[in-house]
Amino acid sequence: MARRRAVDIGGYVTRVRADPCFVCRIVRGEATLPNPIVYEDDNTIAWVNPYQVLLGYTIVAPKDHREQVTGDFTLADYLELQRVLYRIGEAVRRAVPTERLYVLSLGSQQGNRHVHWHVAPLPPGVAYEKQQLEALRLERGVLDLDDDELAELAARIRVELESPEESSR
Repeated sequence: MARRRAVDIGGYVTRVRADPCFVCRIVRGEATLPNPIVYEDDNTIAWVNPYQVLLGYTIVAPKDHREQVTGDFTLADYLELQRVLYRIGEAVRRAVPTERLYVLSLGSQQGNRHVHWHVAPLPPGVAYEKQQLEALRLERGVLDLDDDELAELAARIRVELESPEESSR
């Protein structure tokens, strides 16, 4: 069984509501937590979530600060971002054992305003009662991975992004 550590939920909520935009800080290279980058182009950035509730949990976001999942994008921009999201999802799915890949946008105008997508691979064998949104609950704790382990996970995902199978898509 994987080691887990508790998360200070109150501290997390306070940070995401009061601190400057965490996505913009990552884009500027000012992140306060380890966020190993797995993909970056002119418009999009993706990184391994430091809160690994599921191994391989990755976040994908536009570099520009946008707050509406669809409303702040042209159709062409949205579809291009979704193309990257698809590639990241496939790379994550190949990098870690995955029974079901969850892809969702979460956030709030009250905190975590910068639109972003969560790519969360559910491992095989998780009981149904512990799947879906239950699998993403921070109250369950996060996998106890150090900075080197997060970096190694990001490297595995990057390798999958560069694989011949990926380039044929």
